[in-house]
Order: sequence, then C-alpha cells, then structure tokens
Amino acid sequence: SRVSHLNKSIAEIEAALQLLLKLKVDYKGATGQDYQAGSPPAENMDESGNRSIADGADDDTVDPWNVSTTSAKGVDYDKLIVRFGSSKIDKELVDRIEKVLGQKPHRFLRRGIFFSHRDMHQVLDAYEKQKAFYLYTGRGPSSEAMHMGHLIPFIFTKWLQDVFDIPLVIQMTDDEKYLWKDLTLEQCHHYAVENAKDIIACGFDINKTFIFSDLDYMGSSPEFYRNVVKIQKHVTFNQVKGIFGFTESDCIGKISFPAIQAAPSFSNSFPQIFGGKQDVQCLIPCAIDQDPYFRMTRDVAPRIGYPKPALLHSTFFPALQGAQTKMSASDANSSIFLTDTPKQIKNKVNKHAFSGGKDTVEEHRQHGGDPDVDVSFMYLTFFLEDDEQLEKIKQDYRSGALLTGELKKILIDTLQPMISEHQERRTQVTDEMVQQFMTPRPLNFRY
Repeated sequence: SRVSHLNKSIAEIEAALQLLLKLKVDYKGATGQDYQAGSPPAENMDESGNRSIADGADDDTVDPWNVSTTSAKGVDYDKLIVRFGSSKIDKELVDRIEKVLGQKPHRFLRRGIFFSHRDMHQVLDAYEKQKAFYLYTGRGPSSEAMHMGHLIPFIFTKWLQDVFDIPLVIQMTDDEKYLWKDLTLEQCHHYAVENAKDIIACGFDINKTFIFSDLDYMGSSPEFYRNVVKIQKHVTFNQVKGIFGFTESDCIGKISFPAIQAAPSFSNSFPQIFGGKQDVQCLIPCAIDQDPYFRMTRDVAPRIGYPKPALLHSTFFPALQGAQTKMSASDANSSIFLTDTPKQIKNKVNKHAFSGGKDTVEEHRQHGGDPDVDVSFMYLTFFLEDDEQLEKIKQDYRSGALLTGELKKILIDTLQPMISEHQERRTQVTDEMVQQFMTPRPLNFRY
C-alpha cells in the first residue's frame, strides 16, 4: 500500500507539473514574457506592449496592416480605447485645448475624429509653463497616389503646427514598404519623394518642418541610428511577436523595424533641430492603427532615459463602400485619390458611396435615412467646417427631407474644390522645395 500511495503521489506531482508547464506557456502567450516567480507582469499591460493587439472577442480587427469590422457604423472606438488602454478625448479636454489656445478647436477635435489620447493633459501642462514640445507624424509610401484618408493626420498636424507654433518631423518609412511589399528600394524611395509633394501641398511651414526618408536619414545621422540601437536592445522578440504578430518566417528586417518608427519620438534623434537635448516632449498625431508602435515606444522610453511620447489618435477614413473597412490605395473604387478629376469624384461618389437611404423616394420621405451608416455623411463630418450646417444635414436626412442624391451632391460640391485646390498647390511644389524640406538643417525655433 505504501508503494501504491507513493505511485499515486508521483502521478499527482507529474500532473501538477504538466499543469504548471501549461500555465507557463499560457502566461507567455498572453504577455510575451517568460514567467518569473515573484515578478508579476506590469499592471499597465497596455503600455508594456506585451498584449496582442488582435485580442478582444469582438469582430473588429485593428492593427498596422489590417482594419476591418462587421458593423456598418464602423469600428467601435469606445471598445478600442478600452482594448488599447488609451484615454478618451472628452469634452473637458477639448474645452481645455480651446482655453489654452484661445481659439476654436479644429473640427476633428470637435467631432470626435481625433477621439483618443495618451498624456495630452501633460503636454498642455508643460505648454502652459512655456515648455515647448514638437510634433512627429509619418507616412508609409507604398504608391504614388495618395487618397483622402491619407490626408487626415496631415490636415490635423498642420493645424497643430500653426496653433502651437512648434517644429514638426515627418518620417517617410520607405524602408518599411520595401520590407513588407513587393517593391524595389528605388521604387520605395521614389514614392517617398512623390508623397512628400502631397504632404508639402498641405501647407506646412518650411522653416519649422523636416521631412525625411528613412533610407536617406538613417545612414547620415549617427544620433538617429544610436537611438534605434538603444530601442532594439530593450525590446525582445517575444514582445514584438506579441504586439505585431510576427512569425518565425518573417524577415528579420520586419522584426527590427518597429525600433525605427519609435526613434523619431526622442528629440536627440534630430541634433540639427534640438542640439543635444533629449528631454523635449514629443506629440504624435496618428491613426489609431499605429498605436502599437508607440505603446512599445512608451514602454521603452523610461528604460533608456527619455520622456514618453504623447499621442492623439484619429478614427479611420471609411472606404466608399462602407465603414466596414478603411479607404485603401490598392482598390481604386474604394478611394477618392488626390489625383482624381472633378468628373471622377462625382462618378465615384454617385456610383460607389454606400447609402443609408431607403430604396425608393417614397420610403425615404416617410422613414428617413440613417446618417450613421451613410458614407457621404461620414465624409462630410471630416470636411464640412460649419457645425450648424452639418447638424441640419443630419436632421434633414434622418427626417427624409433630404434625399440620398441631394446628400451626395453636397459631398461632391465639397470635395471637388478641395481636391482641385490641393492639386493646384501640388503643382507649385518644385523638386528644389522637396529637397529643402528633406535636408537635415536647423529649424526656425529655439528651445
């Protein structure tokens, strides 16, 4: 009986050991870290960057490469705030920005298009004490043609640059596109320069803006590269696997790329602008799908002695076919390109823009349309400046007084001049101007 008792104990110990090993594997899967006794995971898991961004049982997929949802209203952004662990841009914050600036906030803030933030109150606290900060945003140049959705962060960043009167760095990740897409290095670099023309056409101040291609700047700036290496040393493969979903068959360039997107968040990556200063706060306006990069950055920053960058997140610009996906440059019919003619804009909106209206005029007059799923109305929330006019359109569409065709016409009349003016400004951007914007140099600002 003693032997059978011993065998039973061994079996129990083995079972417990198997369970422990399984729990360790589960722990590593959930956190991206090996389990260590007496060392619990960080409470703010959102910022340790070790929680997979594709978690959450809902039907929204949001990561730097894919955005989709099953809802015609689009991604549930309130759920996304909880999932990513950021903070909502509430009325209190919008009012505070208005008070600090002494002017009306941008329509993107008033309408919740920029809806989430990290540490924006801290940026405003410092600004009120005359402590400056700088802006950083970027673009992955995968084709010559940019579309309306690509302009959203740049329109807002231009406003921020104007109202706060601060420097801006814009990263063109031509290296990223080479690693992810079937393109040559030369194509990626060419797209970076072409896209820079569209960005410059948004009206950025040449004396306060530095646009750089990674393929050019990384090789010419020891300070920038040193920061990349510091970041690389402090992020494990398990962490980036957890954050970005990399697999063992991904090329090693992809695995180390997040460090390159993180480096502009630190002021001493730009000695020509900030001298040796490494404590100038950075504010990053970007679409919410880029947040995983900066969760990782914010986790690393204190460990390498730098301030965490603050963020302002925007919603996605919906595809013409509906808010289930964001506008994509690879599908010509889902997008309104910055190169489209007035006729193309009119045809695309009339033919492809998803409607929240009813099937017949009679039905629509009786029951009204649904502006929450109507793509034409969604686009007007981005581009129509007048809040009262927008509210009236919404009420009229809901009541049935405004028909889908009439709503589409309002959108066409809004977009056509806007895109024509952009095209006109772009033709005035010379190669010399691009060269000037993209040359590392001191900017007209003193810290």
